Amino acid sequence: MTNEPVAELSFTVSGRVARPCAEAYEAVADPEQLSRYFTTGGAKGRLEAGAQVEWDFADFPGAFPVTVIEADPPHRLVIEWGAEASVSKSGTTRVTFEFEPIDGGSRTLVTITETSWLATPDGAKAAFGNCEGWTGMLAALKVWLEHGINLREGFYR
Repeated sequence: MTNEPVAELSFTVSGRVARPCAEAYEAVADPEQLSRYFTTGGAKGRLEAGAQVEWDFADFPGAFPVTVIEADPPHRLVIEWGAEASVSKSGTTRVTFEFEPIDGGSRTLVTITETSWLATPDGAKAAFGNCEGWTGMLAALKVWLEHGINLREGFYR
């Protein structure tokens, strides 16, 4: 282990969903589905490369612009969105969603990595908060796809 200073904070969370990659990918890329289990205030716009979409959350009122950097169905999505405690010159963090087939393609390992947080107390607070949010998103995605239940309904209001 080295004692080199940390230049930027990042985190990765993952979970397994009992659905094929195409279904898991679509549940994230499709604004109608995303609005049913994650963006409690709604999502506008499909996650397609080059698109600018909006996500709104009941726990953080006000729509957030989200820029889609990469879309490779059904394997990978990369987005950027605003962050005050970001190392990025554009003031954004980068979120990568990866969808890996497991168990002969009947299940999907969904991995979410967010990078570009400042290695400061403000950056750590923001990164920890988003890590909690993405972990909750994975749980909500799982119960939505496997059971049709909106886990976040009534959670924040």
